[in-house]
Amino acid sequence: MSHFHAVVWIDHRQANVFHFNAEDAEKLTLRAQHTAGEEGYLHGVAQALSDAGEILITGPSSAKTELMKHIAHHDPQLLSRVAGVESADHPTDGQIVAHARHYFESTDRKTAQKV
Repeated sequence: MSHFHAVVWIDHRQANVFHFNAEDAEKLTLRAQHTAGEEGYLHGVAQALSDAGEILITGPSSAKTELMKHIAHHDPQLLSRVAGVESADHPTDGQIVAHARHYFESTDRKTAQKV
């Protein structure tokens, strides 16, 4: 099944990456390896997002900002696909995907009105 959108919920220990469409969602969980360092963790998250058309980044801490900095420096081709960065405490997987679907539904509607 094709997934254009992705949302990542990230903190300094774990990232949950969801590729989704209106009917389906696939989850990938990445865990920080303290021996590999922060850069390796952030690189893995960026790689997991590399095939997404639009990306929403969420999380409770500064990890989301660090991911954005990493993308800007190491994966700049992804930067234009990041639609937003938002704070989110510790929602369930279902809440993350539901919020992202609503977020992209709103942005897709605004884009269609501009065309």
